[in-house]
Amino acid sequence: MHPVLFRLGSFEIRFYGLMYVIAIAVGAVLFWREVQRKKLGLTNDEVISYVFWVVVCGILGARLYFVLFMWNQFYAENPNEIFAVWRGGLAIHGGIIGGVAASYLYSRVKKINFLEITDAAVTMLALGQVFGRAGNFMNGDAYGVPTKLPWGMVFPEGSAAGDEFPGVPLHPVMLYELALNLISFFVLWRQRKRFHKSGYIIGLYLLNYGVIRMFASFFRADDLWLGKLRAPHVMSALFIAGAAAFVLKFRLWEGGKNQAT
Repeated sequence: MHPVLFRLGSFEIRFYGLMYVIAIAVGAVLFWREVQRKKLGLTNDEVISYVFWVVVCGILGARLYFVLFMWNQFYAENPNEIFAVWRGGLAIHGGIIGGVAASYLYSRVKKINFLEITDAAVTMLALGQVFGRAGNFMNGDAYGVPTKLPWGMVFPEGSAAGDEFPGVPLHPVMLYELALNLISFFVLWRQRKRFHKSGYIIGLYLLNYGVIRMFASFFRADDLWLGKLRAPHVMSALFIAGAAAFVLKFRLWEGGKNQAT
């Protein structure tokens, strides 16, 4: 594991950034195909515009969320670091909130169904998170607590994990989440063509990821905290409760139109 793919003089390409680029590119192509299948009526330019704004607002939301939770510990005395995203500090729950907000505003501007466009997009988000966790692994961040289990991994000096726990085997929690997100992607990919009403896929994604992150956070060493509670546990619980209530209230798996092709 090494954060830099290759370096040429002062120019370098890092695995983490490369994984973001691949995730956006693959997600955009699959989203475009889903838009065509669902006949949402978006042009190619509108698809590109939607992806752009969702990505931008997702990154802004992820950064704002992280900065707010770390304000007293760091950013209050280091405000010049707020925009230094390249140093790390993006929180996925904030990214999801920012992306959903962008999707809602875009649907209002373009006068398209918000639930239909988010249903088309969140499956690709689950896949994007797989690439993201691969980047975390190569970067040595989003790391786990020490473990004596045989699959514990020692991260190299210079990585966040290696610097905090030098020479100590850690839970490779980013790989746990990578595998679970991949399973979530395949579940969503299969479900998207079955009988359901609009909103079912976004509800299922939020439920899936809430459970995934709730589990993974038990092994994370670098989680944000809300008092004595892990912030991801609080947000994941809200995701699970909100998604379950939404799906159950509207019985989104019943009726609707068969979306299979």
